[in-house]
Formats: sequence, structure tokens, C-alpha cells
Amino acid sequence: MPDFNRRTLLAGAAATAAFAATASFAQGDMVEATPDLAGKSVLITGTSSGFGRLGAEHYARLGAKVFATMRGLPRPEAEELRQLARDENLDITVIEIDVLDDAQVEAGVAEAMRLAGGPIDVLVNNAGIGLTGPIEVQDMAATQLMFDTNVFGPHRMVRAVLPGMRKRGSGLVIPISSQLGKVIVPFSGHYSPTKFALEAMNQALAYELVQHGIDVSIIQPGGYPTQIWINRNAYTNRLKARAEEEHLSGYPQVVERMGNEDGSSRSTDPMDVPRAIAALIAMPAGARPLRVPVHPGSKPQIPINEVIERTQVDWLGDSGYGPAIRAVHGA
Repeated sequence: MPDFNRRTLLAGAAATAAFAATASFAQGDMVEATPDLAGKSVLITGTSSGFGRLGAEHYARLGAKVFATMRGLPRPEAEELRQLARDENLDITVIEIDVLDDAQVEAGVAEAMRLAGGPIDVLVNNAGIGLTGPIEVQDMAATQLMFDTNVFGPHRMVRAVLPGMRKRGSGLVIPISSQLGKVIVPFSGHYSPTKFALEAMNQALAYELVQHGIDVSIIQPGGYPTQIWINRNAYTNRLKARAEEEHLSGYPQVVERMGNEDGSSRSTDPMDVPRAIAALIAMPAGARPLRVPVHPGSKPQIPINEVIERTQVDWLGDSGYGPAIRAVHGA
């Protein structure tokens, strides 16, 4: 088995303070400190709006070298971000990456590494979409788009950055999951299935990457008023328009609401997520938590997270996989 001493020692030395520091936002109290991210290179997917756009600005203002990626360039959102970077003298480079496109992922990550002068320090897998409605109504086009964007896209990105991180012996991968990656709201389509898959993939990665000094921390936001609601309605209305009556007819009340959901009335601050991520980046390597619930309100996934961690340690903690699993869970 690989030698886990470096990671285990780091976790043992820093875990008490580090986990205490993260406990506040794990319980929903947002971090107030201002981390220093100078010298860190951060690559983010899906920066045209929402958590990705806010994060690109926030990490750059904290001193990071940010690679803000988005699809479909040229587009107004890219020019707005470039202008902001010029106005505030921020180190933000906009790069075109559609996470569904293998060639764009490879080329975009290679360009970011070239500009960074080496491997990327932090990958924030933020790009994602939602479609709502009964599972039966989700045709194969909608199903494939959801899994390709929310699961296979992050997988493409991870595969592109990991060789460099492994060679250097350090790095941080931060996937943006959801409360719905551990609990399920009926009629949310394949959103929960894709986020469950994203959670499982990144938990496996966390165990596998311990030996290489690379951390994985999964962000689990609750509901926030971002562009995702508008985008979700657009995708859902297209699905609804092409759906067959034999599938729609079983759920008339749900189908009537499809494509008309509105998250704009939510009063939560989307900056909660970039603040939590910045705090994670600033933490010592080897001491970052595997999962970070972020929301000022209810966080129903917390007891599920705790059961998962306890079960993994109880089941495999004394096996050959034990050192990696204990290191990830701070056990």
C-alpha cells in the first residue's frame, strides 16, 4: 500500500484547529475572516453567472490568479468580467471551456497551466444545470444532458488537472454539489441522481488522492437566488414542449408547474458559497473537510454526511484502505 504518513501527520497536526474552523460554516454560520489567496491559481467552470461568476471575482480580490471558464465565447458575460478585471486590476483570465467538449477541456486546462507556469492549485467544478419534472417525463436527451453536464463534465475536468497536481504532489478539487446530493425532493428530475453521482465520484477521488497530497472538498449549497432558476426553466420548457402525452398524462398538476419555478424570492446571499470556498482554499493541506454544507437555513444532509463518514470508517478503517479513509475523515 502507498505511504500515507505525510497526509496522516498533516491531518493529525492541523485537524483539531482546522475542523473547528470549518464547523461554523458547516452549521450554516458564514465565515467572516478574509483569507489570503495570494500565489494560488484557481480554475473555475461555469463563470458566466451565479456561484462561478461571484467566485471568480472574490478569489481574485483575495489575491488569487483566476482562470474563469465559460462556454460559447464570445459572449457579453465574458467581456463584462474582463472589463471588471481591468477596472480593478484583478488577475482574471477568461478561457473558453464547454465541459461537454473533450477537446475544449484539454485545450482550456493546458492554456491555464501555461499561463500559471505549472499545475493548477485549485479546480472548482461549478458548471451544472437542472431540469425539473417527473423522472418518467425525462427523455433520453434531457437525461444525457444532465449527466453529461453535472457528472461527466466534472470528470473531464478532474482528469485534465490531476496529472499536473500529482506530479507536484499537491492540489485541491472542489465540486459544487447540493443538499439534493444527499436528500431528494420529488419531481426534481435527474438533479438529485446527478448530484448523488457527483458526490460518490468525488468521495472515491478523495480516498484515491490522499497518497498524492491532493484534497477533495465537496460543497453542498442549499437554495440561492442565482441564474440557475432561469436556465432551469428554459431547459425544462423545451423538455415539456417535446414530451409525449403518454408520459405527461400521469402527472397533470406537476406538469402544469414545470418550467415556471422562481427562486428570485429567496433572500439568501449567494456569496456564502464563494466565502466558504475561499476559506477552504486557505486551510492547511490534509486538514480540509470532505463535505461542507453551506446555507443559513435548514441543512438536512448533515446527519446523512455524518452517517456516511462513520460507516466508511467503521467498515474499512482497519482494512488496507484504512489509512486513506481515516485521513479523509479525520478519524
